Amino acid sequence: MNSAWVPPPQPNDFVFDVESESEIAVVLKKYPTERKASAVMPLLYIAQKQMGRRTGSAWIPLQAMNEIAKRLEMAPIRVYEVASFYTMFNKRPIGRYHLQVCTTTPCWLRGSDEVVSTCKHETGINHFGETSADGLFTLTEVECLGACANAPILQVDDDFYEDMDADSVQKLIAELRSGKKPTPGPRVDRLNSAPEGGRKTLLTVATPSDK
Repeated sequence: MNSAWVPPPQPNDFVFDVESESEIAVVLKKYPTERKASAVMPLLYIAQKQMGRRTGSAWIPLQAMNEIAKRLEMAPIRVYEVASFYTMFNKRPIGRYHLQVCTTTPCWLRGSDEVVSTCKHETGINHFGETSADGLFTLTEVECLGACANAPILQVDDDFYEDMDADSVQKLIAELRSGKKPTPGPRVDRLNSAPEGGRKTLLTVATPSDK
């Protein structure tokens, strides 16, 4: 268990900043006043982003949930329930970079075990849920990320890094540690989810004379 990194305590209060208030105004316009409680998920996400922006740790303090409940005129327990149900919401402090490894069957068949072991080796993390001693990385196991054609997937914060292996994980973590943000997407020669190396079929386009 890493002991060098000490997570920050729950703050005594929480106030949305100007940037967040601007986002909230846009969100609330999407819902009738009597249905504004439906905005709970967007507001949770806005609060999490604000914490990441201002503290370097993207998580949702209890006071932020209470503020959301007050803003949406709903019982605080209802906000807690939503935040606890979805794994995309962090209820406790995390590292600067959130390494989320999909280990569901398609990714596992394509080598997610190697991705996990390399993440642990490069960060010094021993188990899922831990944060590295330098406070930079938190490692989490997640279920299907919906990008099975490009497995295995390593999600960092909100970005997908695809077709990962030990070498690409090492390079990615080294760049993150240096303060760079690598371009998301495949780590092999493919465009999005197209076949590696480019198209293999339908290489010609029919013309009127071909009919």
